[in-house]
Amino acid sequence: MLNVRKDFPILTKVHNGHPLVYLDNAATTQKPYQVIHAIVDLLEHHNGNPHRGAHILSVEASVAYDEAREAVCRFINAAHTEEVIFVRNATEGMNLITRSYAETHLKKGDKIVIPISEHHANLVTWQRVCRVTGAELVYMYLDETGHFTEDDFAKIDGKTKIVSFAGISNVLGMKVPAKKLIEKAHAVGAVAIYDGAQSVPHMKVDVQDLDCDFMVFSGHKMMGSAGTGVIYGKRDLLNDMEPFLLGGDMIEYVQEQTTTFNVLPFKFEAGTENVEGAVALHAAIDYLNTLGWDAIEAHEHELVVRALAGMKNVPHLHIIGSTDPDEKTGVIAFTLDGVHPHDVATILDSYGIAIRSGHHCAQPFGAHIHAEASNRISFYIYNTVDEVDYFIEKLKLVRKQMGYAD
Repeated sequence: MLNVRKDFPILTKVHNGHPLVYLDNAATTQKPYQVIHAIVDLLEHHNGNPHRGAHILSVEASVAYDEAREAVCRFINAAHTEEVIFVRNATEGMNLITRSYAETHLKKGDKIVIPISEHHANLVTWQRVCRVTGAELVYMYLDETGHFTEDDFAKIDGKTKIVSFAGISNVLGMKVPAKKLIEKAHAVGAVAIYDGAQSVPHMKVDVQDLDCDFMVFSGHKMMGSAGTGVIYGKRDLLNDMEPFLLGGDMIEYVQEQTTTFNVLPFKFEAGTENVEGAVALHAAIDYLNTLGWDAIEAHEHELVVRALAGMKNVPHLHIIGSTDPDEKTGVIAFTLDGVHPHDVATILDSYGIAIRSGHHCAQPFGAHIHAEASNRISFYIYNTVDEVDYFIEKLKLVRKQMGYAD
């Protein structure tokens, strides 16, 4: 078990007389001292506007920002540092890709193929592309346990121009066959887009090994600060794209009627950059690398095994997707007969347990499986087996507190 809880000050919080048990890590993660102190150090000693001055603070801020990009490049094994673009979050990353690539490259008759289980960031964006270009949005519906079928793969055909998917579903918590999807996309000449929001914080993701054309992920889901995200894109594709935002720092020369744009990655980073976010992400990457990915995955797997075993003994509980712990990666969504998910979450909160309730930004999937709302627990490196056991203990009380006999 990872011994890291001492690094996370928020985990000492007491709520309703109970120690905080934070099981909503798929929404956002808590921050260790190492990340917090990196932000404070920047603001206390190196705060300047990067790439805009010759004075010492601007230079130091520029160095910190650029070093963060290099750290991300190594972290995801991008071939070139300019293939790493900083944005606010994975959602903004998807918007940049859909606006600057898809809306300028697709036409009527083209197909975009995505799983029905996708987060709205990887779904609503494609709806707009289809309205603008006349392309068709086609869904891979998966089977009842959350697996792809051969019929799903067959939807990636010669008309397909984009295949976009989450490496790990934020509802199912299951890894998708990423390489197979990417190879299938490339076989028909389509671009493959990997949403790494739920996978990059929990497992080693190598973009060159995957051979994805684009990837997005968010810093706050891996102990970085809010408002920080990353787009990875193959250099040739990024060079072929128009900037998404216009303004300072993304320009080369500006005249009264014309502008030429800066080189990668700067042409996609208009305005004053989020240096604090980049520094926080760099510190989070260093922290995760120190722990080691084998240890991280083993720890989270232990928690999933424990949770699934306990949840199977809770009457009237239904787990969404596979119940095989080898197919779950730290996310478990469930429903409880007769109890609205918000009531489940509120009762558990009274015991100091924080979980998610709602549609998890995946309403089409909820409609597809006839579970418009559900609960979700999600683990990270600082959660413990004792917390899992405490969650199961209190979960068994929920229906009784709602007036049911069992």
